[in-house]
Amino acid sequence: MMYQDLLDKKKKLAVIGLGYVGLPIALEFAKKIKVIGFDINEGRVKMMQHKIDPSQELESTAFDGCDIAFTSDLEVLKEANFFIVAVPTPVDEYNVPDLVPVQRASETIGKVIKKGDYVVYESTVYPGCTEEDCVPIIEQLSGLKMVSDYKIGYSPERINPGDKEHTITSIVKVVSGCCEESLETIAKVYELVVKAGVHRASSIKVAEAAKIIENTQRDLNIALMNELSIIFDKMNINTFEVLEAAGTKWNFLKFQPGLVGGHCIGVDPYYLTYKSKQLGYDSQVILAGRAINDGMAGYVAKKVLQHIIQNNGNVKDAKVLVMGATFKENVSDIRNSKVADVVKELKSFSLKVDVTDAHADSDELLHEYGFGLVKDLSDNYDAVIVTVPHNSYKELDDAWFASVTKDKALVADLKGIYRGKIKSRGYWSL
Repeated sequence: MMYQDLLDKKKKLAVIGLGYVGLPIALEFAKKIKVIGFDINEGRVKMMQHKIDPSQELESTAFDGCDIAFTSDLEVLKEANFFIVAVPTPVDEYNVPDLVPVQRASETIGKVIKKGDYVVYESTVYPGCTEEDCVPIIEQLSGLKMVSDYKIGYSPERINPGDKEHTITSIVKVVSGCCEESLETIAKVYELVVKAGVHRASSIKVAEAAKIIENTQRDLNIALMNELSIIFDKMNINTFEVLEAAGTKWNFLKFQPGLVGGHCIGVDPYYLTYKSKQLGYDSQVILAGRAINDGMAGYVAKKVLQHIIQNNGNVKDAKVLVMGATFKENVSDIRNSKVADVVKELKSFSLKVDVTDAHADSDELLHEYGFGLVKDLSDNYDAVIVTVPHNSYKELDDAWFASVTKDKALVADLKGIYRGKIKSRGYWSL
């Protein structure tokens, strides 16, 4: 009934939270059914009403042909019957899960939900969070009961910022529900837009856990590469050359060392270890991986400082250029960027630091991390750290680096994109 009513446009689907995850989902559904796009940020809502993606991921043409109304008004949200929650789930400064956004979204739903409605959470959480933390908030405010009065489901987001190939329609979607009926309805609704199909998980907790371990696995694999990089550096071996050689074996997993930031890999494992600790088990492997990855910013800063001390004399007069401030290449997303940690570490050594980026917004960086971008580069840097391999950086050559640095300067190429190309300056990579 719910599925058919949505298809016939008798009922509306609402997406709560219109960031990197929510907006693409809302627009895909809006090509098929009636959609309400809800966000508490009125400035963002106005931008989307004018076909502008505040996250700078989608072109204005992505809004064309979409039956969608953008709003921050609860009265408009009440018109929906199928709610998708796509708000962020960060950690605080102590790496403890910050559930405030998902709790507030649950409060919003509790104020607007009606008998027979559906709610599906997409926000990344620890197993049990949907049923143990979110449902009680909805029920306290609405007076409704899960299963008998309304249905709950969980379908983890699989949005990859900057990736134009693996989009919502082309990635298999994991879905789950609070009962058989809800599972089938939720699966059919997502099948409207996900061409790759859906995977029906046996329970909401299984779906929550699946999302968490996807990113935990990547985190641990990158942590291994980072630890190998530290070891190989002591042996004077280039890590990328080692990985290139090992990668000729058919079953070798091709991960690389680097800074691990962003809204998923650097955050999600803490949700699992937090819940694990609540249940009396202290994670060992997962937290060890997190410690290595979180420590890489300090490691990079110290390697650069050592070079400056050995080659360029007075540290207080030294200048460093950091190229790349986003959490990954070719995106404008600065959330949980570990480059900010590199800048902080360098400044703690009294080094002067300039930051440049081909995609990031200077005002946003200033607001989030306390530093902006420089417009004009100097010609006497003691070191250049290329943190993010944006496409535009890959075209730079030895002559360009020589033009912005002193004779004995270091080019710290964290992702190894200039391997074998830097001859006139010192060179180091992870």
